[in-house]
Amino acid sequence: QVQLVESGGGLVQPGGSLRLSCAASGFIFSTYGMSWVRQAPGKGLEWVSAISNGGSSTRYTDSVKGRFTISRDNAKNTLYLQMTTLKPEDTAVYYCAKPKRQWIIVTSREKDEYDIFGQGTTVTVSS
Repeated sequence: QVQLVESGGGLVQPGGSLRLSCAASGFIFSTYGMSWVRQAPGKGLEWVSAISNGGSSTRYTDSVKGRFTISRDNAKNTLYLQMTTLKPEDTAVYYCAKPKRQWIIVTSREKDEYDIFGQGTTVTVSS
């Protein structure tokens, strides 16, 4: 059974930090680039960041560049998102997402590009 399970969300003050984790199972994790996407209250899905299958290449949406860092540990089948200098506009449910196709980096917010999403973890940035 292919599964993604996120953790690490919570309530944090503006300027604070959080690290999200995504535990993957049921597929060969090291052969897939992985993405983080988010959905803010009342808004559509937004692509946030992606990483290549080996971890050497990363991509970020402009609004999080310099503040968020995506990484992965293929030995642990785990994806991470380190978030720093958080802003109220980062408030959202964050999902890790597995693309349908192996070996590529997906930088799309279109659900059709992915076949598995985790259950999501909520990040609230508020004072």
